[in-house]
Amino acid sequence: MTVTASPEADLDAQIGAYATRLFETGLATLEAFTISLGRELHLYDHLAAEDGLTAGELAQQAGIDARYAREWLEQQASAGYIDVTAPSEQANTRRYGLSPAAQECLLRPESLASIGPLFDLLPAINRVFPARLAHAFRTGGGIAYADYALHDAQGDFNRPAYANLLAGDWLVKIPGLVQRLGIPGARVAEIGCGEGWAAISLAQAFPEVRIDGLDNDEASIAAARKNAMQAGVGDRVKFEVADVAGELPGQIVTGSYDLVLAFEMIHDLARPVEALATMRRLGKPDAVHLVMDESVAEVFQAATENPVERLMYAASVLHCLPVGRSESPSAATGTVMRPATLSSYATEAGFSRVDTPAIEHDMFRFYHLIP
Repeated sequence: MTVTASPEADLDAQIGAYATRLFETGLATLEAFTISLGRELHLYDHLAAEDGLTAGELAQQAGIDARYAREWLEQQASAGYIDVTAPSEQANTRRYGLSPAAQECLLRPESLASIGPLFDLLPAINRVFPARLAHAFRTGGGIAYADYALHDAQGDFNRPAYANLLAGDWLVKIPGLVQRLGIPGARVAEIGCGEGWAAISLAQAFPEVRIDGLDNDEASIAAARKNAMQAGVGDRVKFEVADVAGELPGQIVTGSYDLVLAFEMIHDLARPVEALATMRRLGKPDAVHLVMDESVAEVFQAATENPVERLMYAASVLHCLPVGRSESPSAATGTVMRPATLSSYATEAGFSRVDTPAIEHDMFRFYHLIP
């Protein structure tokens, strides 16, 4: 005899599963804030010491209160984010350390495993949450990018990919481009350059290239100039504050660039078509125009298990869509910019077609825009 579960039992199971998921999400959120706190106070840097640290030693080295140090260490160890390197029943003699794997993920800014910057987004969201974000939702308004002050976190999040993949893995997939960038006098323009890590990586890979980076965020440009000087390429990489959807600085000569880039920024813009039109004007007639944006699905899917799709939707709700609506009128694109949307923008901006280079990445999709 077949026994069929009653509707009430089935509903109870669904409620239990949903409650469990909500609990796990809430727990992960709280633990994420403790990681963010550890990064803010540079506690992980100290825990990388060879023999680990006691709570008292961490407090002394990091300049924090010993009782708080102990609580944070115990919480991190209980969650499995740090190791107990010398167990002890006495809290003041127990030692804690950071495993090599954790160091790679939290302390190596150019490692492809670097995930720490994701937790640096939390303070940025807190600057506008809940009052300003709720106000934007109620009114249809927006929040300026600068108000989040997340330029450092966003720059650090993308830096590993630029440092490790841009020149050697990505650009080589565009026929003839690497050879072209090796010619003396080759020029590159990047719109929405942020803190400059893509431009810096290109300059390091191609000693003959000169690069102009443009961004409307003054804090990002200040950081980009500093980063370029520290990397030793400040003589060949120049950064300027500019509205890439509007009038460009006088020293930027249109029609003079061999490669024009727009990396992970088109979806943030109120006027994406105008920015893409700027890209087209900047390039020589035979220039390569390359857009990189989020690797989202081609169509909407409910209850998706795709972590990239879920991350991008969360980023859109909390940041990218409000930023895109900080100007009016706005295309209101949001982070989840489907390929068809980008193609329609490019066509409206005057490009004849959009090709998809054979570049594979979990987070990013590439578009080769043909004038």
